[in-house]
Amino acid sequence: MAHLILTELPPGSSLPSEAELATRYDVSRLTIREAVKMLEGRGLLEIARGRRAVVRQPDGSAFTDFLSSVIRYDPKGLFDLIEVRLSLEVQSATLAAKRSGRAGIAAIENALQGMRDAASAADGIDSEAGELRFHTYDVGFHEAIALASGNRVLGYLFEAMAVPLREGFYISRRGHEQRGHSIQDTIEAHQRILDCIKDGNGRAAAEAMRLHLKDTERDIRAALSTLSHSTTPRT
Repeated sequence: MAHLILTELPPGSSLPSEAELATRYDVSRLTIREAVKMLEGRGLLEIARGRRAVVRQPDGSAFTDFLSSVIRYDPKGLFDLIEVRLSLEVQSATLAAKRSGRAGIAAIENALQGMRDAASAADGIDSEAGELRFHTYDVGFHEAIALASGNRVLGYLFEAMAVPLREGFYISRRGHEQRGHSIQDTIEAHQRILDCIKDGNGRAAAEAMRLHLKDTERDIRAALSTLSHSTTPRT
């Protein structure tokens, strides 16, 4: 049935009746009912009482849940995510430099300005709300670059990665501070990426993004190293 939904039925269309599906797949209606519930759990169908199941517009919820779980329960997942980001974001920065129009540049600029505003607000990023605002705009900056690349798959992936990225940013910021860097350093790194994109220099944009992400990797290592030492039992 998943093949039917993904290849034959467009989003918004109704699933055939249980009887039709049972005949098509030569199984019982009970089996079809259970399969429909499973596909609803995967986010492929929407079920309302008294109506046939409807094919949902695909979203990245399952991918989001997977990444969030990996990051939350396995520190190595943070480095796996960085490796993925190095591949995706270096490419998105390259393409954004070549393809982005005024709207795309404006979206990136607005996200960066949001980071600046959050950092300079009365409560700065030392409060929980202030840090959340900063990281939300930070995620928006990277997502805006992916959208400006003109590649729909990149845009979809970054939309799905928004929540786990923000969780990772909390950890990397701790390491950033431990390494003696400031929030202004983070903003300046993002400004360099934006400048290269605005200049239309794909190679420089890619390198600026790569350097930023490698620095983020070092921040995460520093944060996790400190966390590991603080939780090591004393003898």
